[in-house]
Amino acid sequence: MPKAPAHEWTFRASFRRQAFGWQSQPAIKRVKEAVSEIKKVARKEPLRAAEGAVLFLEKVSPAIERVDSSSGAIGTAVDNAITALVKIIAAAPADDDTRAKWLERMWVAYEDDDVPYLESLGDHWGELCASPQVASHWADELIPACKKAWSPDPAQQGYFKGITNCLSAMLVAGRHEETLELLEMAPYDMWGFRKYGMKALVAMGRKAEAIRYVEERRGLSDSPVPIARACEEVLLSSGLAEEAYDRYGFVANQAGTYLAWFRALAKKYPHKSKAEVLADLVAYTPGDEGKWFAAAKSAKLYDDAIALAKRTPCSPQTLTHAARDFEEKNPTFALEAGMAALHWLVEGYGYQITSAHVRAAYTHTMKAAEHAGLARETQARIRDMVSRETFGERFVTRVLGRDLGLK
Repeated sequence: MPKAPAHEWTFRASFRRQAFGWQSQPAIKRVKEAVSEIKKVARKEPLRAAEGAVLFLEKVSPAIERVDSSSGAIGTAVDNAITALVKIIAAAPADDDTRAKWLERMWVAYEDDDVPYLESLGDHWGELCASPQVASHWADELIPACKKAWSPDPAQQGYFKGITNCLSAMLVAGRHEETLELLEMAPYDMWGFRKYGMKALVAMGRKAEAIRYVEERRGLSDSPVPIARACEEVLLSSGLAEEAYDRYGFVANQAGTYLAWFRALAKKYPHKSKAEVLADLVAYTPGDEGKWFAAAKSAKLYDDAIALAKRTPCSPQTLTHAARDFEEKNPTFALEAGMAALHWLVEGYGYQITSAHVRAAYTHTMKAAEHAGLARETQARIRDMVSRETFGERFVTRVLGRDLGLK
């Protein structure tokens, strides 16, 4: 096997110790640029790219140690970089000596990482080893320290940073029963460790036992989302889509918005109609019916969308955008979306509402009404609604009163 050739990396000059101030955006930009540079080289020179990836992992934490990490943005950027670069390092055609040196260098960087920014590297350690033999060697090196940290003797117990590295290596090495035995020594249940027990059981074909293992050993502080995703994946791999959907689908596919949540669940379970998925999600989140308006609209379930928007508060801006976008191609839907927007504005809902938001809701509702041939009736409905406004200083009345003949 060839050895990694020398290369002058552009990113290296930017990643000096404490190179960045407290602002995260410049550091995030440099991290992304470094990953792009390494990926570009990887297309033609995978060995050289892997060497660059190892260098980046050595340099990144010291370089950004003064960056404000309170928002989590820089941590996310580094995690994403690690995920991308691990694949490059693992796939590189390195000889045994080169890979051994890479692993040692990454281990030193991992141990010296105080913030820590390289924490997720431990979960990739087995993959970085690139072979069961190398992974088994690292497991042998790390197991004694894990056992000492988890010793029942308080005098022996202590913190060991390499526990996930060890468990990851054991998994790739195929030492599954040994992994389960080691995990029994853990003084507390934590998903970050127990997931390796689950993976070991799955690797041995004991999938039902793997799910029970996780369910019975949930830690008090464990997020339910990654656990649900892992269990869902096991059931789907076993052809048990219906059980996966009912037991874990709703939690496993949660996303940043209700629309993204709906799309993720609908995509993963194509045998379910979009109407059924929407109805199930609405039932799963009582009191949030209005928040599913955008999901229903995206699925072209227009009647359902309007019904949901009327049940509980829905963002007036979202409803106004729907009225604007559909005022010509589906004026009946647009009209009712606009009416719902005005209803919630009259009731005092909406974030940082200005007179422009109120006037936009009114304008697009009336344009939709004109396309539907219902302009006179619609204006009478709006006048009646606004005339009964009692919230606060009757903001909507002040904005639209002259248009509606209420002043």
